[in-house]
Amino acid sequence: MSPNDDHYTYKITWSEDDQEYVGLCLEFPSLTWLAKSPEAALREIRKVVAAAVVDMLGNGETPPTPLAGRSFSGKFIVRIPPHVHRELALKAAENTSASTVL
Repeated sequence: MSPNDDHYTYKITWSEDDQEYVGLCLEFPSLTWLAKSPEAALREIRKVVAAAVVDMLGNGETPPTPLAGRSFSGKFIVRIPPHVHRELALKAAENTSASTVL
């Protein structure tokens, strides 16, 4: 894999502590790269990810599937205490009726 043909999810953000841009890859949360410009941070984090993928494949490991290639069911199930569920249902009903009035 070359740095120009991956489908991973990248993020560039400013680090006040480092006074540089930080390149991140959501599928590889332990990898980062600091650079003076956002373009350099993106370019270099992509190189780091490409090297990690090559290393993983060389060791018989399976790299993470890019988020863009994953299927999502659309279901999101969360368990919460009954009293919290009641409060949320009430707030949702209030919001629905308030928006209907408007």
